[in-house]
Amino acid sequence: MVRVHMAGILFSIIFGFTFMFSKVALDFVNPIGLIAYRFLTAIVVFEGLRLLKLVRIRFERAHLKMILTVAVLQPVLYFLFEIYGLNRLASSEAGMMIALIPIFVSIFGSIFLKERPRLIQLGFIVMSVSGIILIQAFKSASGIQVEILGFMLLFGAVLSAALFNIASRSASKQLRAHELTYFMMLIGAITFNTIYLTQLTVEARLQDYLTNLFQVELLLPVLYLGIIASIGGFFLVNFALSRLEAHVASIYANLATITAIAAGALFLDERLFYYHYIGAAMIILGVYGTVRSNRNIKKLNRQFEQV
Repeated sequence: MVRVHMAGILFSIIFGFTFMFSKVALDFVNPIGLIAYRFLTAIVVFEGLRLLKLVRIRFERAHLKMILTVAVLQPVLYFLFEIYGLNRLASSEAGMMIALIPIFVSIFGSIFLKERPRLIQLGFIVMSVSGIILIQAFKSASGIQVEILGFMLLFGAVLSAALFNIASRSASKQLRAHELTYFMMLIGAITFNTIYLTQLTVEARLQDYLTNLFQVELLLPVLYLGIIASIGGFFLVNFALSRLEAHVASIYANLATITAIAAGALFLDERLFYYHYIGAAMIILGVYGTVRSNRNIKKLNRQFEQV
């Protein structure tokens, strides 16, 4: 189980750095273009590993429905909802919305997977989510202004991410973590590159598809996002979901907020304030409490089974 919890911590660190790399890359390409390059890089590298027989991917028709369900939810719907929602909401509002994902994972997990978190676990989950909301609320200088379409789009992203956790955990009973990750990268690459190429064609800028990649400032973030974050990060997510209850695995994602804050302070000279430290402490305590209480519950269950 140690490897599983290490996977949870590692994917949260990896995803935490994506904010910094994305911020750098978006100076050179629009959001759809960045996502298109990200998943194109991921599937090219993954396909290379498959052709070299370093990984084995099973192509079976019986798995098609669950593969499409997982991949449509994440990355396709999640990224589409997030991109267009972020255009209409302040980053603080978006951060508070995305922070709700573990809450919805807990709700959907209890409905679809019959994995019901105990009351103490719900308390720790709420504490961790509250830490993120606290940070985002203090970052908002002008207060929260409701924009209905932006709110609905971000809510769509929250639901997509939460349902992805459920679908991935369910699919893990028949598909290995690396196989599920491969198909996510494949469908993500096809979808977002089709959208981006269509955009460039309409704008008569099709040549930009290749010339963008000659910019080192863009290429390095794309390599991180495509290889480390997409292949490595999503593999670790799918691996964690194959071994842990969905509400436990999903809570690790909250640690990405701490990584993002630390990366911004260390590499982008962003200032840290008292609320960052308070929020970070709440997030860490909430994650630790959720995981720790889960271990205690399993230990008690094993003791009862032995009686």
